[in-house]
Amino acid sequence: MSQQQPLLTMKGITKRYGGVLALSNADLEIMPGRIHAVLGENGAGKSTLIKVMAGVVKPDEGHMALAGHDVSFATPAAANAAGIVCVFQELSLIPDLSVADNIVISQPPTRAGVINRAEQRRIAEQALADAGASDIHPSALVRDLPLSRRQIVEIAKALARKPKVLILDEATSALTATDVQKVFAVIKRLRNEGKAIVYISHRMHEIAELADDCTVFRNGRKISTFTAGSKTDSEVVELMIGREYKNVFPPKGNVALTGAPAIACRHLSWAGRLNDISLSVHPGEVVGLGGLDGQGQRELLLALFGVLRGVSGKVERDGLPTSIRDPSRARLPQSGMALIPEDRKTEGLMLPMSIGDNLCFSALDRVSSRGVLDRGAVARKIQEMIDLLQIKVASPDLPVSSLSGGNQQKVVIAKWLMNEPRVVLLNDPTRGIDVGTKQEIYALLRRLADSGVAILFYSTDYDELIGCCDRVMVMYGGAIVRELAGEAITEHALVASALNINEGAVHG
Repeated sequence: MSQQQPLLTMKGITKRYGGVLALSNADLEIMPGRIHAVLGENGAGKSTLIKVMAGVVKPDEGHMALAGHDVSFATPAAANAAGIVCVFQELSLIPDLSVADNIVISQPPTRAGVINRAEQRRIAEQALADAGASDIHPSALVRDLPLSRRQIVEIAKALARKPKVLILDEATSALTATDVQKVFAVIKRLRNEGKAIVYISHRMHEIAELADDCTVFRNGRKISTFTAGSKTDSEVVELMIGREYKNVFPPKGNVALTGAPAIACRHLSWAGRLNDISLSVHPGEVVGLGGLDGQGQRELLLALFGVLRGVSGKVERDGLPTSIRDPSRARLPQSGMALIPEDRKTEGLMLPMSIGDNLCFSALDRVSSRGVLDRGAVARKIQEMIDLLQIKVASPDLPVSSLSGGNQQKVVIAKWLMNEPRVVLLNDPTRGIDVGTKQEIYALLRRLADSGVAILFYSTDYDELIGCCDRVMVMYGGAIVRELAGEAITEHALVASALNINEGAVHG
């Protein structure tokens, strides 16, 4: 490492939440002009660490120094003013405001006490250009942007504050592949300008491409700091999870594709985004949806679950025609369907409510009689789900927002398993989840499949499609362009199909 002085130093940082020790005597040094990856499972202490840096959380013990001077931030605004800016995984944008309004919201430019709209637009345009997103219009409403574009606006908002230390918490988890490369270019440019970057990601290939230094946390403690590239991926993962990393994906089952499919669609089309899609998923089968992001995979899942209006074509359950016109009908016992959404924060959970309430919400009819809850049944089902998914929780009465990202995702999945579904639709369920929790989810999916549940699984991770799925339907332009099965599910075949090019041409 460089002999120059750290730009940001943290010493002996400890933070408790009730009886839970989120950070224990944690140290970290961030050098200028370097990208420092902070690694660890969800619940390892990473989020608490960056919240302390960013002035969101006040530590119980320890101190911080910025450029050699002791600092303590009572608010995020104070941290921003000192040059420490964080892009959190949970977006802070206000949907009903414009992109420009969001970018300057903390310090709007004024003239004679009135917001200077021309200057605001100039600042927003510059910030968007700095983020590699000049194609986003400053006047666009945030609510009209897809999730990947909102993430870019969040990054532009951070860059507008001219950070000395930029903290990126899973900043690429919602981005398309094209936007990821743009963000990488921005991060490398900031490093070359002497900025310090704190980078949190569960995607090991991103760490390999970007990081100069790495620090691993586990159970609230710093385990190791090392130069990027000095350890193999397996060695890093073993530091993170505290055990040998092997058998990432459980063995696949031998599914007999006899009898009627659990769910099938015939010639499904919608609004130019879905084009004549026909597929089927049998009981016990895990079928993947592949392809580049934004090729209709999410819309297909929404259409099958009754979310979209104006869908043409036919849907069958257990070989019989069905009409699922809305999600409430999809979740009924006769339909037996569940949808694990893309964004757990806004689509899957009610954050201020308790863990127990979130778990029970979709299954109230199963734990009540004539509108009266059976408290004993509720408690038993909650504990059953906590045990089944190994949700790390001090009490089910705590707000679900108090859980780590991985445990929140487990709650989303457990909420739907309360209904004992026979068809499970998953929309990129491991996005932003640590490797240990991913393994648990993979094992759960295989157990569900082995019990006869039909699973349709969209993932942006090729390894997941290869490791989890019995068949993969690759989508391009809202249509299925190729079906891969068994040994034919390879990274090469997935990439070639996702680009809708002939594999022979790739070899040639």
